[in-house]
Amino acid sequence: MPDHTVEAGECISSIAFEEGFFWETIWNHPQNASLQQQRKDPNILFPGDVVFVPEKQVKQEIRSSGAHYKFVKKNSLVTLRLRLLDDFHARAGVKYVLIVGSLSFSGQTDSQGHLSQKIPANATSALLLTDEDAYNLNLGVLDPITEDLGVQHRLRNLGYLGQDTDGVITDSTTAALAKFQKEHGLEDTGELTDATRATLQQVHGC
Repeated sequence: MPDHTVEAGECISSIAFEEGFFWETIWNHPQNASLQQQRKDPNILFPGDVVFVPEKQVKQEIRSSGAHYKFVKKNSLVTLRLRLLDDFHARAGVKYVLIVGSLSFSGQTDSQGHLSQKIPANATSALLLTDEDAYNLNLGVLDPITEDLGVQHRLRNLGYLGQDTDGVITDSTTAALAKFQKEHGLEDTGELTDATRATLQQVHGC
């Protein structure tokens, strides 16, 4: 099977779903070792990354005749984890409805503002509703922190940047970086340093 070139919105989970594998089978394959080393997180890839997809192997099950057997196919679900914050303070106990395609889930955030829900591995979007807000979620499009666009995505998700997320470090991005640095104990130069990337990734959660 040819290598798979990652497109925008794809991650290991969605690629594995489309190819009929569990995501661990692809991610942990020896021929994807360099990709593992480069990206670290199977859910955060960059368009143009190359993923090796192995050939499917035939699995044989030997059973005696004259009896009924049940074979169970494991489902292809992944966990969506979110944290709701208000000025970096956890929004605990917030009731929500999460809509993914034709599926609907409800619950409330924990004491730290987290919610966790199993969703189909090929989901590309979701809608999160609370009593106060509605959030349109684009799934699988977060770029790696090593990329400028990935930095902009995280700044936008944390409320430091508007829609100026085209991968070009503009004056608005520099201002957003300086504000983030100042609020998190870094020298507020607006420069994209390694320390800034690391802190931004930690605060964002991925």
